[in-house]
Amino acid sequence: MRLLIIGSVALDSIKTPFGKADKALGGSATYFSLAATRFASPAIVAVVGDDFKVSDEKILKAAKIDVSGLQKARGKTFTWGGEYSFDLNSRLTLFTHLNVFENFKPQLSPAHKKSRYVFLGNIHPSLQIEVLQQIEKPKFVGLDTMNYWIEKTPKELATVLKLVDVLIINDSEARQLSKEHNLVKATKKIFLMIKKNSTIVIKRGEHGLLLFGHGSSMFHLPGYPLEDAADPTGAGDSFAGGFFGYLAKTDDVSWPNLKKACVYGSVMASFCVEAMGTKRLEKISDGEIKQRIKDFKNLTHFDTY
Repeated sequence: MRLLIIGSVALDSIKTPFGKADKALGGSATYFSLAATRFASPAIVAVVGDDFKVSDEKILKAAKIDVSGLQKARGKTFTWGGEYSFDLNSRLTLFTHLNVFENFKPQLSPAHKKSRYVFLGNIHPSLQIEVLQQIEKPKFVGLDTMNYWIEKTPKELATVLKLVDVLIINDSEARQLSKEHNLVKATKKIFLMIKKNSTIVIKRGEHGLLLFGHGSSMFHLPGYPLEDAADPTGAGDSFAGGFFGYLAKTDDVSWPNLKKACVYGSVMASFCVEAMGTKRLEKISDGEIKQRIKDFKNLTHFDTY
């Protein structure tokens, strides 16, 4: 099943207590597609500059990601730099240079427009709306947003929220959007903002996630306990990629399958943080994924009496 991601392809400069990377391949579309490609056939729509390395494009192609929508513009690629604290929970953004991404206008091919599963990465809400208007008959649409758009473009964000089937945000963004500290109360308010019968995923970093469905449906999944974590950059996008990749593979968006998709997404996110940048996502074997799914099942299963 065709899966489309609209987002960023970037060059990241990252420093953690356990390593560093300079101008490494990154961006929301990159992490999402590298995770999703283990289950489905993702296509990316993004923009890069003339400094984007052929070797980085080869990484995407080697993973069997459709890069026909990777636009190339004159100028420099979007760059971001960040430094993490020892516990990897706190991050200081050192710089953000949008470069060619600042004037990005997504261009969809006829094949892209027929995509059934669509994920709108962290870009301006007005662009997310423009993309959706071009998709012919999407079955399931997901949305990512961030504190900047919540604060700066509330009207445009309110419009796109009414058009998607699942909203994937982190806990601080959920609190900001709802103006509620308690996440259960926050979700009730957010449900009033989104399309009827939609789903909300609230990411909580190493503490796992909360999945909320319409009515009173709720599912909690802990974070996968890791012995070694090197770099959390892209973990949220990797979760979304695994989540959507599994849904596209199974072509099933029922509540039980959404819960399974959360497990697959969390597994891909857990692999992501084990190495700097995209290195771990590039080298995961199918056997490793299957084993970690089994580990998650053993971690969370219990019998009732």
